[in-house]
Amino acid sequence: MAAGLAVTAAALVAAGPGGSEGARGHPDTGARPTAAAVREPRPVETVTAPVRIADAATVRLLRPGDRVDVIAADGGGQARVVAAGARVTRVPDVEPTENGALLVLSVPRPTAARLAGAGATSRLAVTLC
Repeated sequence: MAAGLAVTAAALVAAGPGGSEGARGHPDTGARPTAAAVREPRPVETVTAPVRIADAATVRLLRPGDRVDVIAADGGGQARVVAAGARVTRVPDVEPTENGALLVLSVPRPTAARLAGAGATSRLAVTLC
């Protein structure tokens, strides 16, 4: 993980603006964004997130377009919802393993990060919405 962070940091430094040049992709006309433009909320970006669901039989019940809640269960019996109302975009035709089956969801970027973290430390389950 540390190596990945180092590579990312190096790429950001290499790609960043240098000296007195403006930001990449925006000509430096001397005009700066107004306060209203800076505060304008950005739309939530959706990304595709592959997740491994522990119960492969449950995944076989799902179809693209279904909405699911993804629940992470830790070893101590505690469960928490990590993605609510996620849209199923694909159910790959891949042979399930003892670790479960793959499911592809469309979720906001912050939710994808929570899913990745939860999938690394917990068993994931889904419920149909």
